[in-house]
Amino acid sequence: MAQVDIQINGKAYRIACEDGQEPRLRDLAQMVDAHVKDLVGQVGQVGDTRLLVMASLLVADELMDLRDAAHVVDEGEEEFSPSELDDLALSVEGLAERIERIAGRLEAS
Repeated sequence: MAQVDIQINGKAYRIACEDGQEPRLRDLAQMVDAHVKDLVGQVGQVGDTRLLVMASLLVADELMDLRDAAHVVDEGEEEFSPSELDDLALSVEGLAERIERIAGRLEAS
């Protein structure tokens, strides 16, 4: 088992992974860190746990969107229409607003 040192929100973590997976783990950590930095810019430093929960929800939302898009492609539609892209963008904006409201409530508590 390999050990990889990563940083999320300025804090160092040592994570174990399978040998050979170190570069991928570093890339994943950079993606999570980017989400956390974006959240800090929006809601401030509301604590590592809350930031990581919110970042996890954003990543899960992205994954679900990709799965949904893959399902549509599997059904024979190879492209989104402009109106479908607009609807998807509105959904993402709505989710971002919901996350911001949740973060605000968490910050107030």
